[in-house]
Amino acid sequence: MSVTQANSGPSSMRRVSWLEVFLYALPPVGAGYMFCLVTLYTMKFATDVLLIAPALMGAIYGLSRFWDAISDPLVGYLSDKTKTRFGRRRPWLFASILPTGAFFWMLSAPPAWLTDGQLSLWMGVAIIGFFSAQTMFIVPHMSLGAELTDDYHERTKIFGARHAGWIAGYISALATMSLLISAEAESEEAVRALSSTQSFYAAAFCGMCLLACAWFLKERPEFMDKAPEKPWEAARDIWKNSHARLLLVVIFIENLGGATITILTLYVAHYVMNAPQLAPFFILAYMVFSFSLTPLWMPLARRLGKKKLWLSSMLVSAGAFGGMITLNPGDEVQLVALAALAGAAGSCGGTVNPSIKSDIIDFDEYRTGERKEGAYFAAWYLVSKSAYGVMLMVTGFALSLSGFVPNAEQSATVIWTFKGLYAGLPFVAYLVGAALFLRFSFDEDEHKKVIAELEATRQKRTA
Repeated sequence: MSVTQANSGPSSMRRVSWLEVFLYALPPVGAGYMFCLVTLYTMKFATDVLLIAPALMGAIYGLSRFWDAISDPLVGYLSDKTKTRFGRRRPWLFASILPTGAFFWMLSAPPAWLTDGQLSLWMGVAIIGFFSAQTMFIVPHMSLGAELTDDYHERTKIFGARHAGWIAGYISALATMSLLISAEAESEEAVRALSSTQSFYAAAFCGMCLLACAWFLKERPEFMDKAPEKPWEAARDIWKNSHARLLLVVIFIENLGGATITILTLYVAHYVMNAPQLAPFFILAYMVFSFSLTPLWMPLARRLGKKKLWLSSMLVSAGAFGGMITLNPGDEVQLVALAALAGAAGSCGGTVNPSIKSDIIDFDEYRTGERKEGAYFAAWYLVSKSAYGVMLMVTGFALSLSGFVPNAEQSATVIWTFKGLYAGLPFVAYLVGAALFLRFSFDEDEHKKVIAELEATRQKRTA
């Protein structure tokens, strides 16, 4: 039976309390702090402080994406299949506490006595381990958010709070990053000491946030026995879901553009703007607007629809990042304004995007009778990380080929390589992603029909 033929009558929708929303948003604060430093600073830390070649770091990140192709689907499938008295997702949150902290420390505190080969191996293990630990947390955590309620708009509240927590972590990390950049002007030893110290406290804080969420936030037991039987069947169902398949493509293209911003912001501030000390403030402009405008998208999503909001955010992102191709030394005000505009757009996408994904998972249950949030979020997470890995490799090799020399004045070729990657590529990627997303058709009315049919099926089973 098609969705449009399903009973469109009212269905019971679970409201989520603000305490549950708070508990759910706690872990992203600690994880966002770590992720900010790993994605924004680790590449520069490796090339400018540890003196590892950019191409080698790009290759390490690329290798980690190959591992993600195995680990992400595996964690998603195992998370769906987990059966304990604590639920399916919470045991994974508990299990992620120690590896997340340990691998973040490894990335931040490589011993000074390591040889060049040993240092490269250390960073390779740390990078692969950190992203694997993040998968152990992010996939079950996102899955838990999708399961908390079936309500179309309550999900926007849940994931809006998650986005706010994540950005709060990013903002707090910017203070640390500013101190690290200042320490670079002192000595290598000063950077290493500060990096090691902050990693210890960050690991402890993130662990406490994960523990609070996993201990106090309860799961819905009715999904426990709806896991897919085999991992390849889950992958097949995701690909057969036309809505999910479209999002896989859109997310990959969109993240190709977003990844270059993450990778190159510090480099652009240092070598294009000649203002390395201001880099955290440029990023702060993005983050402050992203955080403060998050509550706005919840009522707007109800009024305008999730698709229109996310589509608009892609177009605004294209314009904001594309405008950065004109940046030159002295254009700090222009960069701050464009960063703030991009932050507003990113806030909208970060709130609405996972809410739409959760609705698509309901459509999968309608088609297959299974609940496989883990498999779905693992697929989307893998695609976004793959785009990041691709751009790390491209960036590393592009900088090496253009003649980039750390801590020196750059040639015009290097400067335009930075600008092309930092502004031109995101402009094209967001426009292409928006054009493809125009085809997305699963709206609130379709979702209501799916939920009504699922509710009727559940009532029959309990009758």
